[in-house]
Amino acid sequence: MRRVVVRYRVRPDRVEENERLVRAVYEELAAVQPEGLRYATVKLDDGVTFVHVAVHETENPLPGLASFRAFTEGVAERCDEPPVVSTAELVGSYRLLD
Repeated sequence: MRRVVVRYRVRPDRVEENERLVRAVYEELAAVQPEGLRYATVKLDDGVTFVHVAVHETENPLPGLASFRAFTEGVAERCDEPPVVSTAELVGSYRLLD
C-alpha cells in the first residue's frame, strides 16, 4: 500500500479555479469508482494551501483520469509554491487511512 501526500500553495486569484479542477477529479472518481484508491483534498485555513492525500493498494489510477490530467496541466501557473510530493508512513489513523 502506498501513501502519497502533496502540498502546494495556489495564487489567491486562482483558488476558485483550482477548487473547480479538484472537484472535477472527484466527480470523475465517483463515476468510475476505481478499486483500491482512497483520496482526499483539504484546503488549509490560510485559504491558498491545498493538501492531497492518496492511498492506493495497486497502481495509482489518478493519472489515467482526464480530469486529473486537466488538473495537473496548469498547476505550475496556478501556484505560488509548487507541489511537493512525499510518500508517507502511517503512524495512526481512525477510520481515515487504514
